[in-house]
Amino acid sequence: MQNRISESGSPSPNAAPGPYVSADDFLDAMRSGFEGLSRQLKLIARYVETSRDRLALDGVQETAGQCGVQPSAVVRFAKHFGFSGFSEMQALFRAGAAQRLAPHRDYQERIRSLVDGAGVETITPARIAHEVIGGSIERLQALQADLPDERFDAAVELMLDAPALWLAASRRAFPVGAYLAYALQHTAKPVHWLHGLGHMQQGELRALAPGDVLIAVSFEPYAQETRDVVDAALARGARLLAITDSQLSPLAKQANAVLLAEDGATFGFRSLTSTLCLAQSLFLGLAYRMELAYERKGG
Repeated sequence: MQNRISESGSPSPNAAPGPYVSADDFLDAMRSGFEGLSRQLKLIARYVETSRDRLALDGVQETAGQCGVQPSAVVRFAKHFGFSGFSEMQALFRAGAAQRLAPHRDYQERIRSLVDGAGVETITPARIAHEVIGGSIERLQALQADLPDERFDAAVELMLDAPALWLAASRRAFPVGAYLAYALQHTAKPVHWLHGLGHMQQGELRALAPGDVLIAVSFEPYAQETRDVVDAALARGARLLAITDSQLSPLAKQANAVLLAEDGATFGFRSLTSTLCLAQSLFLGLAYRMELAYERKGG
């Protein structure tokens, strides 16, 4: 009889392999079955999809807390996808992750110690600043490690091919839209920012032509204003470049190109460091490709 992974222990040396070849294999299966999940299991799926590094380190109690559910729901989620329990699912993400995660482990331990163990009177403004900066550095390192070259290049090519670029970014994502509107005006591309002033974005969309590209930025819980603009733009024949936090995002499902950025939260407040870095990289990548094309034409 093959040994399995217990809920509380570590895999035994003779543990049987889980139902998936790799974590990516499991995530593909999870995305395919996402719509059929209950509300609670969807919350867990979104967390698993965006937090695989933390999942490799945290226990079932910590994971449940991050998802806002009971530990039994996390175990039920794992079993729904064929694992014997949480530990077997976690083992899939731990494989090969230790070395990659080592530089970030100290930060995770420090922030947890700060929030859980320190009295309020010991937290100075300067200490808060250092924790915010440390969290941003961690997420930038994760973005650098996880950004697929071919996906980023495809996003730049989509923008390069567009007759015009449109921007939609509401609520927390609004500063990203503002930056892109500013930066992209330095290219020869026509740029239209659907910022929502006067709630006139639906009227402004009448100028959108088939083949134009809408760059939409949105994160959980995904601003309804942005989702409405995306639906209207796609109905008019636009192509979509989504900058979002998960492949399970409603934007990702409709997009021609998807770029993922997950910004860290410190004391419950999420930064925009990684997303703004990604937006700046997109602008520079497009500017470089346009200049290269111009030089090749002998301009």
